Amino acid sequence: MSGDWTGLAIAVVGVVGTLGAALMTQNRADRTKRLELRAAAEQRQEERRHAEALLGAEQAQARQRESLELRRRCYIDLNTASRQYLTSMTNYLHALRQDTDVETSLAQLETSRSAYRDSYSEAQMIAPRAVLGVSSTAKTRLNAAYGKVRKLGPSLTGRAAELQALEDELHQEAWPYVGQQKAAMRADLGIETAD
Repeated sequence: MSGDWTGLAIAVVGVVGTLGAALMTQNRADRTKRLELRAAAEQRQEERRHAEALLGAEQAQARQRESLELRRRCYIDLNTASRQYLTSMTNYLHALRQDTDVETSLAQLETSRSAYRDSYSEAQMIAPRAVLGVSSTAKTRLNAAYGKVRKLGPSLTGRAAELQALEDELHQEAWPYVGQQKAAMRADLGIETAD
């Protein structure tokens, strides 16, 4: 009997060992699978964070490009309107000097002034402080010149010397500030430095 019990004990130990080995193998396989799944989840999270960072950077670049394009269009309009405003004042002085198309020149001056006012208003909402400071100075000079030109009226028609003096003053007192405004806008756009 003792041999039967020994054989039985060996058989039980063999079965338990086989089953234990299978359970241990399964346990290790499960643990390895959990580790692989955790590593895969961490990898996906890292990829997601990287993708979100790339998307954020792309969106920031897109906003920057849009802002630059918006400022560029605004600056083109303001520069064109400023120059046209000054040109219209000069044309009005020429019309007074030659006593031809005075009313037409005055109408064009008023149209240019209105377009300038609209462009400047837009720039106030878009341009940074550095550009607005220079543009504000140019606006002050332009408005002062406009005031002098409008005070003339037809009373100076044909009086070339006084009109020429006012035109010279216009070129000395307003044009340089429009040029400074253009330089500030170009510097803001990164085209050149604001020297």
